[in-house]
Amino acid sequence: MKRLALLLLVAAFVVPRMAQAQGLTMQMSNGWKFTFAGNVNVFWVYTSDENGPSNSYIRTGLLPAFATFAATGKEAGLDLGVHVGFGNQIQNANGAHDQFGTQIDLRQVFLTIGFKGGSQILAGRELGLFQRQNILNDMTLFGVGAVGNPQGGGTTLGRIGYGYIYPNFNAQITVSSAANKQVQWSIGAFQPSVVGRFTETAIPRLEAELVWRNRTTARSTNKFMVWVGGEWQTAKDPVGTDTTLSSIGVTAGVRADLSDLSVVVSAYTGKGIGHVLGLGTNSHSAVGNREGRPSDGGYAQVTYKMGAKTTLGASYGLSRLKGADDGVGGDPTLVAELQMFTGGIYYQWTRSLKVVGEISRERNDLAGTPNRTDVSGGFMLFF
Repeated sequence: MKRLALLLLVAAFVVPRMAQAQGLTMQMSNGWKFTFAGNVNVFWVYTSDENGPSNSYIRTGLLPAFATFAATGKEAGLDLGVHVGFGNQIQNANGAHDQFGTQIDLRQVFLTIGFKGGSQILAGRELGLFQRQNILNDMTLFGVGAVGNPQGGGTTLGRIGYGYIYPNFNAQITVSSAANKQVQWSIGAFQPSVVGRFTETAIPRLEAELVWRNRTTARSTNKFMVWVGGEWQTAKDPVGTDTTLSSIGVTAGVRADLSDLSVVVSAYTGKGIGHVLGLGTNSHSAVGNREGRPSDGGYAQVTYKMGAKTTLGASYGLSRLKGADDGVGGDPTLVAELQMFTGGIYYQWTRSLKVVGEISRERNDLAGTPNRTDVSGGFMLFF
């Protein structure tokens, strides 16, 4: 029994909130509790490029297929947890016929320390705070959305880059207030990102989030959530010019659940925070004094629940990356605007099995990225 407990502790991982997994729980004799859960999803995706090729794929959607474990226990008045999990995709990268093994992604490895009253320290690799609520409230989280690289070995983009920047899974030490309160705040120190020639990162990146939720009553079950967030990082070019790039971004959003109708609106803006996947070489101009490029975007979404099992959804979003005001015109190849309309139907066949169908129209003002229509249908099974 001790050997089994040790093996499970080493491999333990908490169920991601986005996966809504059911889980298999084991209560151990030492007071610790272990859970195994996850999901498998499979989609047929038809992609048609404007004035270009059309192709079909069998692949994973925006969520990877997760195999997750959780270990939690209570010691000295502290609620302790250790979390490790593996996500992978089912498709062969680059359309290869023979491939021995698909991409495996170790997304989350962290520990948690919970205190009396519900506050918590999280240390390890976990989803970032900046724009976290933007992606967690996106309906394409359970579908495909934008495909990104049609023949890629990873997940699809969903609405990443078409209404928000990907929060990403990063190394962090984050402190959060109690989750069961009307107002919850989180602030974390994150592993800073090297941005092009800005390779000197003396201090961590800071990210923060504040969420307000209303209290439902017997008379009113309508739910409202409002969030605001931000990030800040400074990085230095240690060679030659010895210049500094400051990256700062803010985001805000609201969700209203009114009986069977749900509405989500969110937006972000910033300078030097990048585009689509966040901080990178496109965060700053390629010439002149390499100032941070301004970027902004947002999305609006409406879903309607028809009966107990069927949900219809429609959403529109865009993301823009602008040329920096560096006095020499910036780099026009990195000035981009990405837009996408998505309609979807989400059918909860059983408690654990979801059937999803989506159609998306991408309008891509980005060099090398054509306008595109994406049609998809598939299954998601949570366990």
